[in-house]
Amino acid sequence: MPNLDVNDTTLYYEDEGSGPALLFLHGWGTSARTWGAQLPDFTRDHRVVTVDWRGCGRSARPVRGNTTAGVVNDLVALIGALRLDRPVVVGSSVGATFATELGVRRPELISGVIAVDGPAYWPSTGMPMAELREGLRLDRAGTLAGWVPGWYAPGTSPALVDWTIRQILDSGVHIDQHFTAATTYDPRPILPALQVPIHYIHGELDTSIPLHVAGTCAALTPGAELDVVPGAGHMPHQERPDRFNTLLRAALARTAAAARATA
Repeated sequence: MPNLDVNDTTLYYEDEGSGPALLFLHGWGTSARTWGAQLPDFTRDHRVVTVDWRGCGRSARPVRGNTTAGVVNDLVALIGALRLDRPVVVGSSVGATFATELGVRRPELISGVIAVDGPAYWPSTGMPMAELREGLRLDRAGTLAGWVPGWYAPGTSPALVDWTIRQILDSGVHIDQHFTAATTYDPRPILPALQVPIHYIHGELDTSIPLHVAGTCAALTPGAELDVVPGAGHMPHQERPDRFNTLLRAALARTAAAARATA
């Protein structure tokens, strides 16, 4: 198994294909398996690295380091260890937060960010973070069963919803610490000063992070654009993969052009 020891934990990753580098980051509690509909297409002409960030999927489940800074530090170590040449970082949900923060803290390491249904200024979305964390502590399975279906648009296959819940149940409980940080996180003040290009892709029907949040972030980010995936909720790369892949290819082309223009 391709594992990497970094910062007191062990990360599971996969590294396939050749060409310009892409680093895919999944959302809270799931795993890199959520990018399965993207891998066959993008490994044809990119070096694609997927990683289960700490506490999730096939990676270790440490008690400490379950913070945005902790995950970003892991990503810095991963990029260095794998000798990734300024990858574009594609992050979903809180993975988009990690990608954005990586662009803020270490812009020299990456060439761009694709934010998929994120990042969010969570206090303004109305999501009850403290209540969710308490519900997960007291009844993890029941809380997920009531919450996760809302990530997806109406009519989504129940099998996909159930698989998402199973992934989260298989991950560690210490990742719930991210909910505490989310109660105060707001990327809006840092977006105008970003030194790497960012593009936003968002599900039209996302109720977890409403579309207007992405619109606000895009308006604050120099040169950013927003693409909307019709009929998709919070997980457009799984719900509408063909449309998502088309938009991602176009976004990568624009990001590459922007990176060349500022080089």
